[in-house]
Amino acid sequence: MKQIYVGNLPYSSNEEDVRELFAQYGEVTSVKLINDRETGRPRGFGFVEMDDSSADSAIEALDGSEFGGRSLKVNEARPREQRPRREFN
Repeated sequence: MKQIYVGNLPYSSNEEDVRELFAQYGEVTSVKLINDRETGRPRGFGFVEMDDSSADSAIEALDGSEFGGRSLKVNEARPREQRPRREFN
């Protein structure tokens, strides 16, 4: 399984829209769109999980393609970098 980063998503898109887009290239295991913790509004990116060969096909086909009037950024997700937690006084 590969985790795919999907960036520059239209804020109006939902998980079902993204699932349908990626399903053209194989079975989608999961879709997770990221929302702002404080406002709850979409942040315009998310993650899709697919098997390796389907993921490679989807990345190649969809990176730079237009979706909802925006040019998508699609690549293999990298592990999240550890960042120091912000402290609030």
